[in-house]
This record gives sequence, structure tokens and C-alpha cells, in this order.
Amino acid sequence: MHLSIEDIASYTNGVIVAPGRPGAMASGLTWDSREVQPGDLYVALPGDRVDGHDFCTAASDSGAACVLVMHDLDEASSEKLHAAACGIVEVADTADALVALARAWRGYLSGTVVGITGSSGKTTTKNLVRDVLSAAMDVTATKANQNNELGVPRTLLSAGEDTDAIVVEMGMRGMGQIAALCEFVRPDMGLVTNVGTSHIELLGSRENIALAKGELLDNLPVGGFAFLNADDEYSAYLLNTLELDDRGVRCIFYAGSDAFEHVDELGVFRNADPFVWASDVSYDAQGRPTFTMHARHFAEIGLPDLDGDAPCTLELRGAHNVSNACAAAAVGMALGMRIEQCCAALAAAQPERGRQQVFTSGEGVVVVDDSYNANPDSMRASLSMFQSMEVAGRRIAVLGDMGELGDYSAEGHALVGEAAAHAGVDMLVCVGQRAAGIAESARKAGFPAAQVVEVKNAHDAIPVVRDAARAGDAVLVKASHSMELNRVVEGLMA
Repeated sequence: MHLSIEDIASYTNGVIVAPGRPGAMASGLTWDSREVQPGDLYVALPGDRVDGHDFCTAASDSGAACVLVMHDLDEASSEKLHAAACGIVEVADTADALVALARAWRGYLSGTVVGITGSSGKTTTKNLVRDVLSAAMDVTATKANQNNELGVPRTLLSAGEDTDAIVVEMGMRGMGQIAALCEFVRPDMGLVTNVGTSHIELLGSRENIALAKGELLDNLPVGGFAFLNADDEYSAYLLNTLELDDRGVRCIFYAGSDAFEHVDELGVFRNADPFVWASDVSYDAQGRPTFTMHARHFAEIGLPDLDGDAPCTLELRGAHNVSNACAAAAVGMALGMRIEQCCAALAAAQPERGRQQVFTSGEGVVVVDDSYNANPDSMRASLSMFQSMEVAGRRIAVLGDMGELGDYSAEGHALVGEAAAHAGVDMLVCVGQRAAGIAESARKAGFPAAQVVEVKNAHDAIPVVRDAARAGDAVLVKASHSMELNRVVEGLMA
């Protein structure tokens, strides 16, 4: 982003209240006054508990070039900003203005815009795509999981005019939200990691979830690229329902294994042969995979002949990350990278905080922090990863409530309990009201009742796990973000 105060006012239909320093350009953006860097545009967002307008002077003190506001500031603040030559632009709605700026800035961007969504794994896949592409080009990507109506425009505005690739994670809570993001993101490529049960409370069925995620693919241009998971039965549904081939969108399938036929609740299904897939997958003592990655078919859709095979090892854990790695490599190769380049970048990629990070406490307890978020699919994937780890002592799984499942909640929690009963877990700590369903299902599936503990919240779980865990034991911690099970991790590591 590199915009003058006049540009900002023009693109947002705003009024310049204070012109700021002559010739000043805004080169960054934030709505958190604590993050302001010299030259930033500070966006004052109203809130239920905190009003960003109250922090405009703090932003100016930190060197903001301009502040974007919705109403007059108090006299003392206004005088201070004028004295500091900090520009002030007043708009009708600062959140809408942020989108307007992103829409305008998108027209300046010459690089490829890659949109990523999915029921689970989208943040990890976004990070892997970022890491792969960064090995060959200049990349801007969504920070953390800032994938909403504020974070998405911020990602675009963080990119430079000559940035080679902009990787944008897109989340949603309902139909039409990804389409609204695509209206100004204008993606050239779209990747859907999978279609699961996350948000089923709001959308009612997996078909509707698929269509909501598919809004990303439905907004790709002719000649654009759609990346689809060959291991997901809803990929074919998206391909056909959205008529991607007929619309001239080039479809690239990827897979985390070499088993291209699958049996699911919908019966046997087969997607198109993948362009990128893995074979000979094995795991080390901490559940980190090593495999052979294969690439084929790229020349068939007008790209350079990128056929090849290469060894690949990940620092990330679990079979689901093999699939995510193949997705990232597919994007890299669609942009001209060789399979060897992609595998080298993947080998160096590190997990993000709260996503299967592994620590060892001072007492010698191995702690697997997967506490950032959860749905039934990611829960089962995490349990599978946990089972693949070599553990000297016992395995203790601390599993909490999963939100936004609606009528599927009882079934989703029951599926997790059944999976836990067959995942080599020695002790199960279930946290929260809904997680009682995990406990009940685990017991029904044969898990020893004496080794199942139910608690109300993270605070109550900490002493239970601390008393139970011994040197050599491993503890997996996972739940929806609202359960704050990161506190359990902190309690074990304290």
C-alpha cells in the first residue's frame, strides 16, 4: 500500500479534515493503535467495549501518517493531531472504507492473488502456500487467521504493487460472505482444503457448506485455477455444480495419498486423478511425515511440463498435513516452481502457535498444543496424529467443546469420542458441557470408564491433568477456541 491522503479520501468518499504533512504517503495500515508504525494509516473502528476513536492521539504519537474516522474528534485530540501534522479523513463507516481502499488497491496489484478456504486446515495450508511461494518469489499472505471482512482487505493493502503473489485466507460464517470478499479480492486462483461440518449450525447441510466454500471457485476468472482435494467427496460436487470446466477454470486436484478411490458415507466415490499426490508415507517418533511427492498432468492444462518425483519431509505432524503440503506444492507448480523447490520449502515450514506445536514441560511431559480451534474432522485428524507419535508413557487427550455444529453437535461429539476410544489414548479429559458427549461415546466404544474425567472448563482441567501426567507421558490439548484450552497448555508448561 502506498496512498496519499488525497487518494484515501477519494477512494473512500471521505472528507479531508486535516491535510497532514505535505506529500505524506500512507504505507501501512492497522486498527490497533499499539501496532502503529511510522507512516501507517490508522483506522478508527467503533466497538461495543472499545472505540478506536479514543486512540487516535496514540496512533499519531506513534507516527501515523493519517487517521480514518467516522466523526469529529474531541477538541484536544484534534488539536494534537493538527500539531503533529497527522492527516484526518472522515468517512461514513470506517469498516466500509477499509473495503473500499482494498478494492481500489487491488487495481494496482500485478501479482497473482491466491484465495484459500475450507472447513479445516485453511490457515495451515495458507502458511504452507506462503512458505512454498516465498522460496521463488516475493509474497504477501494473511497474518495468523485474519480471514474476515477486516483481515482480508488488510492483506491486500499489505501487498506492494510489484508483489509476485498475494495469498489470502478467507473464512465465512454464512452463505454469501466469501462471495462478498471475492468482489474486491478478485482471486486468480482458489483452493478449497475440504468440506466438513464446521458452520453446519448456520448452513444446515454439508452441501450448503460446500456451496458457501465454493463461492471462492465461482468467482475465478476464465483461465483461473481451482485447486481441489481428491480425498474429499465434495470436490466432484463443486466441480460439477459450479460447472468449472465449462466456465474455462482449470482444475488441479491434489491428494495426500496414492489411494484415489475412497469409501465414505456417500458411498464409493472417485475424483479426477490428482496432479500432485504423496506415496510411501511414514512417520517419525513425533508423528512427522516423510513421503514421496509426485507431480503429473500440468502440461495437459497448458503449463510447463513439471512431471517429477521428490522426497519430502515435514516438521508439521499428521496425515492431514501431507494433504496440505501437496496442496501447497500444487499452487507452487501452477506458478512454475519445480517439485524439488516445493519440497525443500515444505521441509523448512514450521507449525503456527496453537496448531500441533510440541513442547516438553520441566517435569518431562510432552505437550501437544492443538488448542487453537476444532471441529469433528480436525479432532479426528489430531487424534490420528497423536496415535502415530512414539510415547514412552501414557497418552492423555484433553478434548473440549466444539462450537457451531447446531443439530449435528451430538453426532459430531459422539464421533470424536468413538475416535478417541480407538486412538491409543490412555486417559481422556473432557472439558465443557458438549464434551460430555465425547465422554459418553468413548465409554460406549469401550474406553475404560475409570480413565474418563469430565470437567466444566479449562480452569478445572489444569489440576486434573497436572496431577495425572508424569515424565514420559504425552498430553494432546484440543477444542474450539472459545474453550480457551491454551490455558491448559500454559498450566502444564508453567
